[in-house]
Amino acid sequence: MFTLPPALRIYVATTPADMRKSFDGLSAAVAQLIGQDPTSGHLFVFRNRRGDQIRVLFWDRTGYCIIAKRLARGRFHLPLPASPDARHLEVDAAELGLLLEGIDLSDAQRRKRFRLLPRPSRTA
Repeated sequence: MFTLPPALRIYVATTPADMRKSFDGLSAAVAQLIGQDPTSGHLFVFRNRRGDQIRVLFWDRTGYCIIAKRLARGRFHLPLPASPDARHLEVDAAELGLLLEGIDLSDAQRRKRFRLLPRPSRTA
């Protein structure tokens, strides 16, 4: 897997995309479905209707790049969107890695990873 900078945003389209689309078709889908600039440098993830293929589109300052993956068995399971009429959702790099591995994120729960301790009071 590749490492992604924390400032990078990852948008996942919740509606299926036509996997015959290439650079121009997917960049038009970014503008129409997600409402973002496809040349922003962020990642845009699309899944086909059957759910066994994913394409990731991004701009790397010189042109578009597409990463494609097709599962031999099973399907990609997207996390549940916040609202039922949402056309896209945003995930972080860890969730994208799990998604590309074919792990179902619909029932996953994010646990708190740290706890703020009360500051000790200063006595003069």
